[in-house]
Amino acid sequence: MAAPPASSAPHVPVLLDAVLEALAADRPGLAVDGTFGAGGYTRALLAGHPDLRVVAIDRDPGALAAGEGLAAESGGRLRLAAGRFGALDALAAEPADWVVLDIGVSSMQIDQAERGFSFRQDGPLDMRMSRDGISAADIVNGAEEAQLADIVFHYGEERRSRAVARAIIEARRRGRIETTAQLADLVAGVVRTDPASGIHPATRTFQGLRIAVNDELGELVRALHAAERLLKPGGRLAVVTFHSLEDRIVKQFLSARSGRAVQASRHVPSVERPAPRSFLPVTKGPVLPSEAEMAANPRSRSAKLRAAERTEVPAAEPLSSLEALAALPGDTPLPGGRR
Repeated sequence: MAAPPASSAPHVPVLLDAVLEALAADRPGLAVDGTFGAGGYTRALLAGHPDLRVVAIDRDPGALAAGEGLAAESGGRLRLAAGRFGALDALAAEPADWVVLDIGVSSMQIDQAERGFSFRQDGPLDMRMSRDGISAADIVNGAEEAQLADIVFHYGEERRSRAVARAIIEARRRGRIETTAQLADLVAGVVRTDPASGIHPATRTFQGLRIAVNDELGELVRALHAAERLLKPGGRLAVVTFHSLEDRIVKQFLSARSGRAVQASRHVPSVERPAPRSFLPVTKGPVLPSEAEMAANPRSRSAKLRAAERTEVPAAEPLSSLEALAALPGDTPLPGGRR
């Protein structure tokens, strides 16, 4: 293996060894890192073979700016692309041999209080990965109670979603909710702390809002179909997810595309017939982090890796059941007009 660029950062992405094994990216070709973040997967891919090229995609301008040094050192092997990974086939602009996706918020974003992703440090209630469009504050202060409850329940998987929504409505009658600390304290007043899990009572509410703000599940569905269109026969897809909603989408996509029927979703009762096999499984079920990795990196605890290899079968039409699974019930637009 070639040595990584001299300036490689100490950041180690989750399930790195398992992802590299699943991709088997040890020859010349094009890899697409759809979620560049701090660049961990991209660095490892560049180190895997001196003639391997990478297109690295991110919607966060800060992530792309931080990656400029790595791009300069790559000798033309790394191209940074601004955009959403749901359009990775258009952004790559040529057939690819490998695609890797690390779904969710990056550690870099969580650690920056001013981005508003976390309640560990007080900051503005923002959560926008691309730094434009509607913010978490727009939703918290503008959405109707029923929609707030849907966001917190379906995207955050919070059983006390209705109580959270009612508390938000009551609080904003007294004034806008502008900071992460305000919202976290508000949720903690209606959601009990579970001492066994050690999870802060606002964790699920923050997850739900972040997913809604960034349309994360919709982007994931679009990215899976884009990867199917982009990958060459024999090319490989590896996806790392961090919660059950993401993993369910990836699992159902790969099940359908490997010749099994898609399970009925909560919105689509009918089961779609399987299409001809455009993917073959590489991993048997999800690959989980080791005890050592979880001890070294607590963020990896909920991670799951699924990987598959592209066949010669043409890409099929997008799965409507997955599109429905990624959406909220009903069709009420979010504040700002986005559904």
